[in-house]
Amino acid sequence: MCRIFGHFGPRPAHYATRLAAAAQRHGGPDAQTVVTGDGWSLGNNRLAIMDPAHGHQPYRLGDVVAVFNGEIYNHADLRRDLRRRGYVFDQDCDGSIIPALYHEFGLSFADLLDGMFAIAVVDLRAAPTLVLATDEAGMKSLYYHWDQRTGDFYFASEIPGLLCFSAVGTDLWLPSLEEYLATKVPFGEQTMFADIKALPTSTTAVVSVQDGLRIIRRTRELPEPTPHAAAAPAEVVHGELARAVDALTHADVPVCAITSGGLDSSFVTVLAKRSVPDLHTFNIAYKGVWPGEERHFAQEVADAAGTTHHQVEIDPRTFPDMLPDVVWHLGQPNVDPITLSTYALFRAVREAGFKVALTGDASDEMFGGYDRLRQAVLATGEWRIPYLEALAAVKSEARFALYSRDYRMYISSLRTGRDDLADILCQSRPRMDVLSEVEIGHRLPAYHLRRVDHLSMAHGVEARLPFCQRNVVDLAASLPVGQKIDADGVKKVLYRAAQGQLPASVLKRPKQPFTLPVNAMLRAGTPLMTYAEDMLHADRMNRRGLLDGRAVSQLLATQRQRPNDAVAMAIWSLLIFETWTDQFCVRTAGRRPQPELLEVAS
Repeated sequence: MCRIFGHFGPRPAHYATRLAAAAQRHGGPDAQTVVTGDGWSLGNNRLAIMDPAHGHQPYRLGDVVAVFNGEIYNHADLRRDLRRRGYVFDQDCDGSIIPALYHEFGLSFADLLDGMFAIAVVDLRAAPTLVLATDEAGMKSLYYHWDQRTGDFYFASEIPGLLCFSAVGTDLWLPSLEEYLATKVPFGEQTMFADIKALPTSTTAVVSVQDGLRIIRRTRELPEPTPHAAAAPAEVVHGELARAVDALTHADVPVCAITSGGLDSSFVTVLAKRSVPDLHTFNIAYKGVWPGEERHFAQEVADAAGTTHHQVEIDPRTFPDMLPDVVWHLGQPNVDPITLSTYALFRAVREAGFKVALTGDASDEMFGGYDRLRQAVLATGEWRIPYLEALAAVKSEARFALYSRDYRMYISSLRTGRDDLADILCQSRPRMDVLSEVEIGHRLPAYHLRRVDHLSMAHGVEARLPFCQRNVVDLAASLPVGQKIDADGVKKVLYRAAQGQLPASVLKRPKQPFTLPVNAMLRAGTPLMTYAEDMLHADRMNRRGLLDGRAVSQLLATQRQRPNDAVAMAIWSLLIFETWTDQFCVRTAGRRPQPELLEVAS
């Protein structure tokens, strides 16, 4: 697991490449390497997980040079095949196969990889070429800036690293506020910075002097479901998840588990205990008495499984000081309040001496765990608009009331990401299929996986996600909707698979998200509310030209007088946005949504 970065093109960028190394060192504190050549540079910050004594990057094979972030789970099989083809390896680190694999299979090399990864290869044979590749699920992020005018291409695992290159600006992508509030983070390739894009999942990008930038979307046919004799679906799910968890416990450093007390992480925990006898588990809670307390469920799971349990506790009074660091590591706003807890939790994991943590993330997407999915699947009338509204941080009518008149007019003239999602939902395919495309193909990588990646790696911890393992993903995709959702609840087959594995209190408890009680913490006089009132002052809102200062002030007044979840989430969302503009000195001056800018901005 590492952080990678680099440049390809005529402009010299060697100094900036070293700055990017420094900016991403938290994600790879064990070694830093920068290599440069005529018209290119590659860099790597290493978090040593597999074969710590070796595995030094970049990996080389003649004129093929590679850097790599992630884990390749089928590297042993691929290495055996490559050895039969005549390639020689002097180490067992998973990434060491990449140059040989690329040398043998060219641009299709990434099709052979099973894992979580972001890879950069410079091929100096004949015409120099840069090749980037991302994994199927989007577990490892890669951001880039392409200057078509000069032919320069810059990339990094994190946005702060990419911004070290002076050619990459901090101008706001003007539609981004609407995209952010409508889906809690922009889902598409475009980030909230006008100059920065995220390389999509399962994508290979090729950059050369002759052809510029080419984006190739890789596809994989789902395998035919494996026959499991007369095994019930729950038994099959249990077996496949156990196999995935066992595979992810293999590391050359200690492995722990995140245990929230809910079904998903608890199931992963008890399965991991089979492979890690001295398993340590971690749970986070807040000092004081707050709604949605889960620590007792996590303790029950730890006691039942026999793990060494760590109860992490953070003080909500520290949140205003923590928030800028969290937003910095995320790189762009993400509405989910769990970001604060996630950041603090992985900090505690690293302080306890662990570099690898298993989590229960992505189960809800794979097995239909969200109530919005249940409502959409079971609806007999219109279901698309309510589903889209459920994805929003602030519902349509409320957020349009917060916009300035100019920004409201500007947005009304655009085709938005929500329109793209609506098109998917209107396709003539089974309802669960189109819902899964939105949830797994768009929301999961942008909203969920980037958050987990950035906030775990902020402390040099590799998060491993069994529910994103290929065998689990393929199995979940093959299950009929009735195995996931019915009138009685969600994740039906997963609950059945966990029967007898978890305490009854965990299996019978109402489902709730692992999150921060924002409404309770944004009350008059609390540190978080005081911070929000300062950051969302009407004068500040009006200067940016995107929001109506009077409307935002009324929002704050409503929360002080009649607090409720929807208003609190709107305040939280705007607070994250304003903190982000501060941290990154986002340029909004001169980009106000005035009529003469509409064509340019869009």
